[in-house]
Amino acid sequence: MAIRVVVVDGHTLTRFGLRTLTATAPDIEIAAEATTAATAPAVVAAHTPDVVTIDVALPDGDGLRLARDLRDRRDDLGIVMLTSLGEDDVLFRALETGTSAFVAKTAPVEEVLAAIRHASVAAGSFTASGLAGALARRRTTDDRFALSPREREVLTLLRDGTSIPSIARSLYVSQSTAKTYVSRLYEKLGASNRSQALMAALRAGLIRTEQPHAS
Repeated sequence: MAIRVVVVDGHTLTRFGLRTLTATAPDIEIAAEATTAATAPAVVAAHTPDVVTIDVALPDGDGLRLARDLRDRRDDLGIVMLTSLGEDDVLFRALETGTSAFVAKTAPVEEVLAAIRHASVAAGSFTASGLAGALARRRTTDDRFALSPREREVLTLLRDGTSIPSIARSLYVSQSTAKTYVSRLYEKLGASNRSQALMAALRAGLIRTEQPHAS
């Protein structure tokens, strides 16, 4: 029995390419297509596919948010993220979201087909060709900055635009202690203010590109 796939992608050429690609694989068939995040859940519900492929960047939203929504609805749904973005943080977001596979749109044909097949039988198991390298780069970053759990928490609060008094309240510490935490974080990041710290953290992959940060 063929693996039924729903393709969610805003690019006509990508959808056509996937149809052409899967036509060479007798064990895979495209059941339906969706062009936006808004329409995808209804299409998936109507066609009950084994696997859904999702572009990370959809015309009306974040493909990984859609993946999280679909995963919450169905534990057994294979989810393959297709992306033209090579950043490590996007790969780790896919892993954390609960997707089954993460594949570059420039990947060889067999890699794309293998990802679909993997997702159909191991929806809860993540695979990505660049995962080992990304993990190594993350370890290097962690070693370089050596942020403590508390400093990571402070960085998250700074990213969200939280003021020093609010940071103190969130951490149940005095404002002077909160200022000390922030100063130590700035020192480790080689920054003198919030904007510089957030830019350094962004470049190092300590925070994600899609998350808001204050200037």
